[in-house]
Amino acid sequence: MKKALVLILALTMVFALAAPSAFADGAFKLGSSGPLTGGAAIYGISVMNGIQIAVDEINAMDDGFQFEFMSQDDEADSGDKAINAYNTLMDWGMQVMAGTVTSGSGITVAAQAFDERLFMLTPSGSSVDLIADKDNAFQVCFTDPNQGVASADYFAANFPGAKVAVIYRNDDAYSQGIRDTFVTEAAAKGVEVVYEGTFTDSTSTDFNVQLTAAQGAGADLIFLPIYYTPASVILQQANAMGYAPKFFGVDGMDGILTVEGFDTKLAEGVFLLTPFSADAEDARTQAFVAEYQSRFGEIPNQFAADGYDAAYILKAALQAAGCTPDMSADAICEALIEVMPTISVDGVTGSGMTWSASGEVSKAPMAVVIKDGVYVTPEF
Repeated sequence: MKKALVLILALTMVFALAAPSAFADGAFKLGSSGPLTGGAAIYGISVMNGIQIAVDEINAMDDGFQFEFMSQDDEADSGDKAINAYNTLMDWGMQVMAGTVTSGSGITVAAQAFDERLFMLTPSGSSVDLIADKDNAFQVCFTDPNQGVASADYFAANFPGAKVAVIYRNDDAYSQGIRDTFVTEAAAKGVEVVYEGTFTDSTSTDFNVQLTAAQGAGADLIFLPIYYTPASVILQQANAMGYAPKFFGVDGMDGILTVEGFDTKLAEGVFLLTPFSADAEDARTQAFVAEYQSRFGEIPNQFAADGYDAAYILKAALQAAGCTPDMSADAICEALIEVMPTISVDGVTGSGMTWSASGEVSKAPMAVVIKDGVYVTPEF
């Protein structure tokens, strides 16, 4: 019921935000697209909610800076739905974009945004293909290669002697990209990979073959560079067959505790990389978590935090570049391209975040483990 209520509130917000505002002429038009319906909706709704909190805070500041915000549903599609969502935002007058949410749709949209000279800062699209050869595209989250390397390094430091299996989706740029760098770094660090199993979107409901093979190879640690929905199936099927290795995921696993019908006890002890932990003690994170819980009745995940930071990053960049709301989107784009490599931003997903001219953010991922239904810092 809670999940349904959040979805209703979020979708209501989409339409409400589409209405003209009293400050429209004096506000930057900030657009975002992501999956607000479908299997990846938790990502899109979380990002949208995080952006909305930041926009409300920014608009309440007494510094004359204002955002008008609109979000559109792309259903995590990498084809026409992604482009249609983008075009709707452009027809509305979008000047900067905090999107897309997922890498697949982001790669598609980034190509068109590049041609049309719109600046885009993706909160959570982590594929390097999203920003490659596009001077107008930047990222808030760390890249897929970064996650692969960090995971392998973490294994080497904290799971010495482990026999590792990898299960990844080979028709997904996100999953494939993390797997590729993980395997390379694992070999360099002496991490033993005893089995690799693949699947596609159409085969993501049955993992008995992969799990049986991993168990037969003696794997006691399974690396899952995948999203939370197939991961929840893997945990259920491993439990059913009495196979209990450690599981280690990446940022796409964030959301597994909210899968409808999933026994969250099965996620106990699961590790994942994330740039955000809701139990962090700094004042910025505590205030964000409290506000998110007050509005939406749940603890924010990493995607909500990415969205929240994205709005503040864009504000910092727009102010540093001296942009004004009466400027065209292409003029704003060129100004932000110049300023992004020069700014540093503190957020809930990282302190002192900086960007290369290629669009990649510099910040370090960290590992958390699920304990008693929440993310906590692992203890070894």
